[in-house]
Amino acid sequence: MAVKIGLVGTGTVGGGCIDIIQKHAEAFHRHFGVDIELARVCSRDIAQAEARGVADRFTYDFHDILADPDIDIVVELIGGTTVAREVVLGALAAGKNVVTANKALMATYGKEVMEAAEAAGKELAFEASVGGGIPIIDPLKHSLIANEIQSVMGIVNGTTNYMLTRMADNGLSYDDALREAQEKGFAEANPSADVDGFDAAAKIAILSSIAFNSRVTLDDVFTDGITNISPVDIEAARDMGYVIKLLAIAHRKEDGIDVRVHPTMIPADHQLATVNGVFNAIYVVGDFVGETMFFGEGAGAGAAASAVMGDVLEVARHVQQGVGPIVGCTCTDALPILPMDELVMRYYLRFSVTDRPGVLETMAGVFARHNISVKSIVQRGHSGAEKVDQVVVTHRCRERDIREALEEALALDGVVLGEPSVIRVEE
Repeated sequence: MAVKIGLVGTGTVGGGCIDIIQKHAEAFHRHFGVDIELARVCSRDIAQAEARGVADRFTYDFHDILADPDIDIVVELIGGTTVAREVVLGALAAGKNVVTANKALMATYGKEVMEAAEAAGKELAFEASVGGGIPIIDPLKHSLIANEIQSVMGIVNGTTNYMLTRMADNGLSYDDALREAQEKGFAEANPSADVDGFDAAAKIAILSSIAFNSRVTLDDVFTDGITNISPVDIEAARDMGYVIKLLAIAHRKEDGIDVRVHPTMIPADHQLATVNGVFNAIYVVGDFVGETMFFGEGAGAGAAASAVMGDVLEVARHVQQGVGPIVGCTCTDALPILPMDELVMRYYLRFSVTDRPGVLETMAGVFARHNISVKSIVQRGHSGAEKVDQVVVTHRCRERDIREALEEALALDGVVLGEPSVIRVEE
């Protein structure tokens, strides 16, 4: 008997899932013995269902899917944390397994939905919530569990990676790179989730929860985006032997979890430095396996639908075999989140400053007063201009001291013009 699927959301990823089922369902049965049937579909737009020939299974009301006793797996692909949460919790309460691609839901309400799945004795699979088509959650939950994971670090947002690549390779300004990304469909009309780092923050919250077996939520992640990055920063990084990437970073430390998202300078010979365009990569270090990296397309209908349907087929296999959930929530520890203020690393800072005598000495004095050891201060720009860029590279120092120095510098009358660029240097 076929395992019946109820699909909630027929947009980009949902449409991709329908395409995969229509193209490969017979092959799934022949090769893997997994017989699946798309029984019901739900969205706000019947035209999407009509376009793929599934209008006969369409409903506007997701409750119709939850109430259908024949449906075994509910696939939630509408996103957000309101209606989607209701769909997921309602499906589990109705005794159905759930597959979701919802990073915001898992990063914000992961504990609640995992506990609901455990209480119901049903599976909750969410591979597509991180990295699009890149397998990463399943390897962390299965292939790498013999290790204590020490670090998870990655480029997990294709929009910002595309923009930074175009700025580095073609000299585009931030505004021009964003405009091009929007024209190509890589960035939304409101790009905040991407360029301000929130998308990446949700993903690293999920990954670090799994990697370190300790709950990390979206609110735990320090987040800084790329809106202040300019071609000057990229050129300066290149001169120093570095590349700028928006990285999602999580390290296991002796006293807790260091988790953050921000523009980062990484050495040009690091594996992540050559990941360009819309591609994503996730770099994982385990105590026995050493360094591993997972690379691929992080977004798009095909990539995300591939991950969703991988989960669907695995859950369907378990349903057919009468097997209960194999791996549920693994957050059995309660490691503290380390305060960002205590982070110690090197920093790159760029200030637009008034081009007048004494400014260099004034800025040097600011750093000295906050116990920041400066490796170099370089002025970039033409003498006689109204403003020039002052680039400061520090030795290792505390985040708190950097923030206090920035606050003092911004308060200087007529010296610093506009918001500075702050880029942390990951060795």
